[in-house]
Amino acid sequence: MGEYAWYTKNTMDGGDRYAHIVGQKKPNPWGSHDMDGNVFEWCQDSHGKYPSGDVTDPVGPDSGSGRVLRGGCWFSFAWGCRSAYRGWLTPSDRGSDMGFRVLRSSVK
Repeated sequence: MGEYAWYTKNTMDGGDRYAHIVGQKKPNPWGSHDMDGNVFEWCQDSHGKYPSGDVTDPVGPDSGSGRVLRGGCWFSFAWGCRSAYRGWLTPSDRGSDMGFRVLRSSVK
């Protein structure tokens, strides 16, 4: 885990209690760095229960006051540093443990 993410084991124990510059850890299989750990990523989804049954790429309800955060952050335990981890806060919440991701891809 420490080769791919900033999380409690390599920040809190090491004294680096802050978000780190992206790209210092190994990329995931798709070439993206810091998708887990470092900072929670804001998602468009409203927080709420997913539909029942088997679904692919589920989203939350159409409206709500809470927004989903994913991926864990620099003070998360390893089990919380994964894309499937789903927390939430209101959009007015702020902190050094939250952010968003901008990706650019080239089309050939």
